[in-house]
Amino acid sequence: MMNQYDEIKNLLKKSSMLFNNEKFLKEEKNSIKSKYGLLLEVDESDPTEKINPAQSVEKDIEDTDKPTEDKQQSYRISGGLITLHGKDKQDLELTTDEKTAFQETMDEFMQEVSDLVDFDRLNVYENNVEWSGKIIDFDLSFYLTIGENNGIYLNGDMIKTDENFTELVTKLKSYYEKFKSKWAKILASRKKTNLED
Repeated sequence: MMNQYDEIKNLLKKSSMLFNNEKFLKEEKNSIKSKYGLLLEVDESDPTEKINPAQSVEKDIEDTDKPTEDKQQSYRISGGLITLHGKDKQDLELTTDEKTAFQETMDEFMQEVSDLVDFDRLNVYENNVEWSGKIIDFDLSFYLTIGENNGIYLNGDMIKTDENFTELVTKLKSYYEKFKSKWAKILASRKKTNLED
């Protein structure tokens, strides 16, 4: 399945081939240029030099085609998964402090919020930390994030808003402050480590 990028790249390639084909009549080129208002720049040093805009655009597209991809490495700690995201090998190394923080994060959640929970992986990026899971006894999904989009997000169908739910939300808010404090320190220490190199 071709995406828009590939489609544009193919059209530019065909356009380039068409305009560079010797069999293509000069009148037809001029007709197309005048009909669609194509403007071609001419280098002032050599006014007879032909410029192929399709080729220059294609070259620009190829130059930006190789973005630096983030790498990731996952680690299993006491049944939970933590995934580190980064650009180099050092960003993907899990420290003892990060292992301890992750273990404490899971333990504190089960003690303070709910012990019936399925945790998803905790993702540590350069500027934020994201963690989600499902609180089974409420059939409620949660998503905690710090960094770029701070907050607690909840998702569920037809949740009864009784005293138990209100108590759960209060516990979750209280827990989030600990989560935020702990992982903000981890993010700060990861940035210091990167700056030293």
